[in-house]
Amino acid sequence: MKILIVHNDYGKYSGEEAVVDRMIEDLSRQGFEIKVLRRTSKDARDTLGGKIHGFFSGIYSISGRRMMRKALREFKPDVVNIHNLYPFISPAVLPICRRKGIPVVMTVHNYRLICPTGLFLREGKPCENCLKKVDEWDCIRYNCEHSRLRSLGYALRNMMARRTRAYKDNVDLFCCLTEFQKQKLIAAGFDKDKISVIPNCIEYVEPQETPLPNCDTDYVGYVGRLSEEKGYDLLLEVARRHPEIDFRFAGTPRDDKTIVVPSNVKLCGHLNSRQLARFYADARFIVVPSRCYEGFPVALLEAASHSRCCIAPSHGAFPDLMTDEESGETCGLMFKPLDVDNLEKKIIKLWNDRTLADELGSKAENNYKKRFLSEKVNTSWNNTLHQIADNK
Repeated sequence: MKILIVHNDYGKYSGEEAVVDRMIEDLSRQGFEIKVLRRTSKDARDTLGGKIHGFFSGIYSISGRRMMRKALREFKPDVVNIHNLYPFISPAVLPICRRKGIPVVMTVHNYRLICPTGLFLREGKPCENCLKKVDEWDCIRYNCEHSRLRSLGYALRNMMARRTRAYKDNVDLFCCLTEFQKQKLIAAGFDKDKISVIPNCIEYVEPQETPLPNCDTDYVGYVGRLSEEKGYDLLLEVARRHPEIDFRFAGTPRDDKTIVVPSNVKLCGHLNSRQLARFYADARFIVVPSRCYEGFPVALLEAASHSRCCIAPSHGAFPDLMTDEESGETCGLMFKPLDVDNLEKKIIKLWNDRTLADELGSKAENNYKKRFLSEKVNTSWNNTLHQIADNK
């Protein structure tokens, strides 16, 4: 079976890119013939011309449509798997697939089908205005992207997709990462019979033996982009209050800005897969302090694969992802979203009780093995793609 995977890379390598790359490898190993239609946003905002191009192509990309026609004509796929279309591919490519009679499966990584920014976040707090109003005006009104041009462009491209029903009429199946995502799509008017849930997955990677620079061992760990929606600043505040505890951050700032940290915090920068495995193994536990709901934070799985538990906010899909479906037990600690004092209490509790941290780490590992192993998730994708192709 031939699968055309379509994705517009972000400006910096992200968790979504990692998932796409892993999916390409996994499907190839399963015997699928894969072709990738891929564009990138790297350096797109560095020039005025790039910004203008991104603004208009997100609404309707002529070059994206041309590339899609060429890929369909030359590769003749059985299924098209869509990931991110913005800004240089755009939803304008979807009707082309429908007219050719080729089924489209969309992997839903975030909330961009409903919210122009994809985060359900405004002024550092969860916001569902665009879901409740079923329009995009508030993205412009509140300048959700902290840039009038970007906020306008994001709102217009979502408005175009919604009014033309680009997604609802041309995507055969939406594959959400969590049940939480699925329910949000249903609330926004998407057909529940066209939505399934297939979670992210990872494969275990052996840690390196060589110590990582600036990381040491036995610390509170954070993995992810250092940006507002990720809530890293909440964790920094806890670190400032507790100089007796070491904190380590694996990741880079969103816009390469300089981040001032206290002496008990070390920034380890971007780590490759084996370095990251060592980072998890050397941490006592991991904190995922997200201000936003998140799509599916892979850090939860990576930590669990190394028997490390997480502290995460009690919103979005976090409670479900961190709960053992059979026992109903939580495989980590939950804190009240955005509440630094409550986050502090959870961190101190787990730091002072290593036995509890180890017990929760074992439970997290068991939950990961039962629900999120690559073999299980890949089987789901295999069955889904064959079913969609056969039904067409």
